[in-house]
Amino acid sequence: MIFARALVASIFAAAVLAGGSAAAQTYPDHPITLIVPFPPGGATDAIARIIQDPMQKSLGQPIVVENIGGAGGMIAADKAARANPDGYTILIHQVALAAGMALYQNLNFDAEKNFVTIGLINTSASTLAGRPSLPPNNFTELLRWMKEPGQNIKFGHAGVGSFAHLASVLIAQELGVKATQIPYRGAGPALVDLLSGEVDLESQAAVVSAPLVQSGKLKAYAIIGRKRFAGLPDLPTMGELGYKKLDVDFWHMLLAPTGTPRPIIDKLNVALRAALTDARVQKTFADGGMEEYPADDETPEAAAALLSREIKLWGGVIRDNHIAAQ
Repeated sequence: MIFARALVASIFAAAVLAGGSAAAQTYPDHPITLIVPFPPGGATDAIARIIQDPMQKSLGQPIVVENIGGAGGMIAADKAARANPDGYTILIHQVALAAGMALYQNLNFDAEKNFVTIGLINTSASTLAGRPSLPPNNFTELLRWMKEPGQNIKFGHAGVGSFAHLASVLIAQELGVKATQIPYRGAGPALVDLLSGEVDLESQAAVVSAPLVQSGKLKAYAIIGRKRFAGLPDLPTMGELGYKKLDVDFWHMLLAPTGTPRPIIDKLNVALRAALTDARVQKTFADGGMEEYPADDETPEAAAALLSREIKLWGGVIRDNHIAAQ
């Protein structure tokens, strides 16, 4: 009886593998849905549409973008996690996916268990930017000012759980200073109040803050990211200043539901890599202050490793500072 059950199980497994292999050979034979976890018009939506055309040319099938907003991108991720693992539903996501594992309670999915990564898309740096009337003129002076007795530092950010928020919390934590976090409904309103001097500091996208710094409308103290930003080449990274934990980037990646056959993941990865070599994509990314990852980091394994590190990093920040979704 035991032998018979084992034989049936092995036959069934072989059939499943054979079916998956056959499906991978003909994949794709109809349109693919790319779920975007935010409404149209935002950065993630724009990146999805930038890679959409070159990817569908490589795959030979249309890629249909489906925007599903809500809960910091978690509603879309939940839907993608429950999709058939056949390669016809994929997800683009960013730092919010990693942070959401600790930020939201009672999620029906786990980012590491319920997704397989396809590959990394791009990364972008941020600037530790200050209001134009802020007294310090460099990072050394800023740190001294932040640690003055009774100093009430006001950090503005784009909303609870946003990258700007979590980066600001991590900055205060790593510098050992106390700060009041002031949320806004998006990066635009937060920037307006920074320019007017209503708040002291913000983590702002480097491509946005660079022209404002160059025109004297903002001050900049450091780059939050792994590399210096070409638009502000003399500005050191926080890592260069001794705060290696702040060598963090804002990133995007592609994912598929767990169980998607590896040959299909590989086909999607090849199509993504081809899109990242497209001249139009590269120019658009460069104009927007974004960079592709090095070739060695464009594998599914590299994306999975980054996601795991980011879940650990931002989960710790969220728990240590008792941050809850609103």
